[in-house]
Amino acid sequence: MRLSRLLWFLIFPAVSVFAQDYDVVVYSGVPCGISASIAAAREGQKTLLIEPTRHVGGLNTSGLNTAETEHMLKWTFGGIAQEFYTRLGRHYGKAGPAYYFESGVAEKTFLAMLDEAKVQVRYGLRVEKVEKEGTRIGSLTLSDGSKVTARVFVDAGYEGDLMARAGVAYTWGRESRDEFGEEAAGIRFDKTSRRAATVDEKGNLLPGMSGWARDFKEAAADKTVMNYNWRLCFSKDPAWRVPMPAPTHYDRARYRLLENWLREKTAAGKEVKLDDIIDLYSHAPNRPDKKEVNNKQAAIISIGDFGAQKEYPDGDYATRDRIIAEHTDYTLGLFHFLATDDAVPEKLRAETAQWGLHKEEFPDNGHWPYQLYVREGRRMRGAYVMTQRDVQEDRHKPDAIAMGSHFIDCHHVQRLALSPTEFINEGRIWRVGYAYQIPYRALTPKATECTNLIVAGAASYTHVAYCTYRLESTWMMGGHAAGVAAALAAKDGKDVQAIDIPALQEKLRAQKQVIDFIPGQPEKFPDTKTVEF
Repeated sequence: MRLSRLLWFLIFPAVSVFAQDYDVVVYSGVPCGISASIAAAREGQKTLLIEPTRHVGGLNTSGLNTAETEHMLKWTFGGIAQEFYTRLGRHYGKAGPAYYFESGVAEKTFLAMLDEAKVQVRYGLRVEKVEKEGTRIGSLTLSDGSKVTARVFVDAGYEGDLMARAGVAYTWGRESRDEFGEEAAGIRFDKTSRRAATVDEKGNLLPGMSGWARDFKEAAADKTVMNYNWRLCFSKDPAWRVPMPAPTHYDRARYRLLENWLREKTAAGKEVKLDDIIDLYSHAPNRPDKKEVNNKQAAIISIGDFGAQKEYPDGDYATRDRIIAEHTDYTLGLFHFLATDDAVPEKLRAETAQWGLHKEEFPDNGHWPYQLYVREGRRMRGAYVMTQRDVQEDRHKPDAIAMGSHFIDCHHVQRLALSPTEFINEGRIWRVGYAYQIPYRALTPKATECTNLIVAGAASYTHVAYCTYRLESTWMMGGHAAGVAAALAAKDGKDVQAIDIPALQEKLRAQKQVIDFIPGQPEKFPDTKTVEF
């Protein structure tokens, strides 16, 4: 019997029947999770960070190379987030923080910080099952069959997968305007429609059209989140340029809407350039050979794959993988169409063809980013729900643990046909930001649902309010607070809802996290030119 058990362990060394025990387990190595695990470990807690991919850093190491300070109040930055940006600044030879950076540099910086804090990191594992004893999580079963236990857990992920499997209440999509009295909530039609044929020869809607506008009601609730896209790193420098891969599954029909729009423009004598279709940012310091690619909000069609994101937030892993692959096919197909198709004006074809992937970034993944830009997934319905009022008017909170200040920024959600020759984009929100205090209650589930879980990623916000929280910099600040709170709960043997809030706030202030309004500092972004949507 003993010999057979020994042979079993020799043959299956990766799968243990024994649970590995920690003080704090953090799920998802996105910036929020990195910050949470470092904060917990620095409090002397044995901490495990579980990352489903092969790389930590989330979008900051997958092409989103900005702290988003261009639409935030910099005085609200502090704690581990500001430490990260300051370390980046040292890398680039700056005396202060660097708020624009490169994915590879960000990953090295994150890894160094995790190593210094002695955080154990496990890669390539998803949470499959959560076992609970009453309102407490007992253990997690991971995708390799192993189990981990902890006193306290933190869900830092974009999707809220640990939260959902723990039986905590959540939602996704958009609330109606009436549910929380939010002026910007629900279905939102753009003010300006676009001309282009929206149907094929049989009268069927073209790919990329989610439906007819007449079937949607302004301000109504909707179960679709804002669009997703890949944040690519481009170069047209021959020394750094890697040719764009050919799409594996190319379907020219997917780009008929774009073809029709280009035809309209050509007939009107108007030239279309690549930056009319995508955004190209120069974020990498002192690197003119690098351009960061993003979905263009005002474009007729861009790299946001409208409608393809709909099933992602509450989908199982197989559904998510299919959607991610669909976004890859769409993106590669778009650039293939723009660079090669005779329907595209010659100058635009030539301009597109000169761009390729940058060979310095994502070298072990074909120079393709590691993670899709999931702007919004599930959102917890926790002890307190943050609404538009909380981020614009009622901005002071007694249990403040961080500050938010970004604009309310929602990319378009879907594209709807008005007629066979006209369509309208839907879902855009753009509101100037205010400084507001993020309450600890927005990170904790209801005590009746789970008492040893903190949700720092899919926090308890409405869709409108979440559009100010969904920034990697702000998520890092929420993660920092979650890590310290988890450590306090683990040390004191308390429920996460019952920790000493003044003690938490005292620790955060000592760690230079900004949680208070500062006299003399502006409370609204000083922008008088922004046109709000």
